[in-house]
Amino acid sequence: MDIAAEIERLKLERKAVILAHNYCPAEVQEVADFTGDSLELARRATQVEADVIVFCGVLFMAETAKILNPSRKVIIPDVTAGCPMADMINAQQLRELKAANPGAKAVCYVNSTAEVKAECDICVTSGNAEKVMSTFSPDERIIFVPDRNLGGHISARLAREYILWPGFCPTHEAIKAESVKAARAAHPGAPVLVHPECPLAVREAADAALSTGGMCAYARESAAQEMIIATENGILYRLQKENPGKKFHTLAEPILCPDMKKNTLTSLYEALRDMRYEVEVPEEISKKAARAIEAMLAVS
Repeated sequence: MDIAAEIERLKLERKAVILAHNYCPAEVQEVADFTGDSLELARRATQVEADVIVFCGVLFMAETAKILNPSRKVIIPDVTAGCPMADMINAQQLRELKAANPGAKAVCYVNSTAEVKAECDICVTSGNAEKVMSTFSPDERIIFVPDRNLGGHISARLAREYILWPGFCPTHEAIKAESVKAARAAHPGAPVLVHPECPLAVREAADAALSTGGMCAYARESAAQEMIIATENGILYRLQKENPGKKFHTLAEPILCPDMKKNTLTSLYEALRDMRYEVEVPEEISKKAARAIEAMLAVS
């Protein structure tokens, strides 16, 4: 069986659109209708006209697509594809943090559950966080959850203090500054691009801390012919496809998100064949979370 051809056939039969995150395996990105980072996918989710959205990514991303498209069926190839960072805070913990900091605005990274988004005033992605956070006045108190690294990065960029939740992405947290320095030595002159989910020492060792969409834009616009990419290795497929004349180097150790890699051609095919696994968000939570997501999209 030509599984890619079967996916295309089923996609047409189901009147479906396939959205894939930049961290998905290359073969999944290849059959997707649109590939992007969290911000790009959130925007695209508001523009689809298909009956079915197949979201190749992790659960919070599929939840976001469902929140923005409550009348459409949203399915995910593997329902166990979660996000450890999103699971590091729940709605009750956020409510307690808000109660301990009365008057503070609550901001969540989009890498959070629907119930956490429902407790927030606005969401951000790594691609728009600085722009969104700059809309707050300097004297406003801000709770930022769940990623301490992204929150710290934006705090430093805007010279403001936030109340940071101590969450993190295990995949990016494992990257070391020493690995970045070793890659520089191996590829002298190549700029280093890291994700803002990386620890401070890694960000300081890099030339730029960017979302995956930001990395793609940097690669297109930069005169550099070689670059060092320190984020989940799935992005290399898109970078190379969009910039065939340039070279992209990784760190010595693979940077892999095990949950993103659960999105395979087989799981995607089976999701379309059996119309599984459907993502549902309770209406009350969906409506509250939608306000935070839509507030972000209105800014960005």
